[in-house]
Amino acid sequence: MNRGYYYAANGMIMNQRKLDAIGNNLANMSTAGYRKDTILTQRFDDAMILVEHREKLSGTFAYTYVDTSYSSLEQGSFEFTESPFDVAIAGNVYFNVNAYNGEQMLTRNGQWELDGEGYLCLSNSGRILGENGEIFLGNKDFVIDTDGTIRQDGQVVDRLLLSYINPEGNIDKFGANLFTSVEAGAVPEGERFEIIQGAFERSNIDLNYEMTMMMNANRIYEASSAILKLMDSMNQKASTQICKLS
Repeated sequence: MNRGYYYAANGMIMNQRKLDAIGNNLANMSTAGYRKDTILTQRFDDAMILVEHREKLSGTFAYTYVDTSYSSLEQGSFEFTESPFDVAIAGNVYFNVNAYNGEQMLTRNGQWELDGEGYLCLSNSGRILGENGEIFLGNKDFVIDTDGTIRQDGQVVDRLLLSYINPEGNIDKFGANLFTSVEAGAVPEGERFEIIQGAFERSNIDLNYEMTMMMNANRIYEASSAILKLMDSMNQKASTQICKLS
């Protein structure tokens, strides 16, 4: 009977984690450059439960558990605004940000602005990096070419510092749209990408998919909760009968 507790409690824990991840995805659906999270599970086949002070084995059971979460690097759709401060990337390359915590991070969020000193920045996250460091623009108009070259009055100011991550790679998130990756590196020779000024990349959330997954996880969670209550009721009745017999 205790085996039923394992199944039911495990079902609740695993699907609660899934619901948390889906809820966070939906909350950031409108966050530029956000990368959706997916919970990954693993399965123990023929795992053994030890009972009676580890003196006997009570058979086998299949146990599924949450292994880790995975952030999808699939590209999101573009929203065109014609604002020079909105910048998007088509391809597997990423902007670099000198974050205010002192770390260099990556982002796909291209909704930029100028800070009080005239540097190109990502809101309150940090300053955008070029190949020569932080990018100073002052109050002049600027143009960004498709290769990331920044020009003012026809003169080259800098070129956006870009990093490459394999689309199957892993990232570590910081907040909604900043992240790091040990797999990030220089853009490989021949890697195709395009910088698009006047547009920004939306999140890569598929609303219909997330809602379907949320309903599925919620159904399994509720079913696991009902089973747990049933097992508890059966256990109490069994305990009562054992007490009467003794």
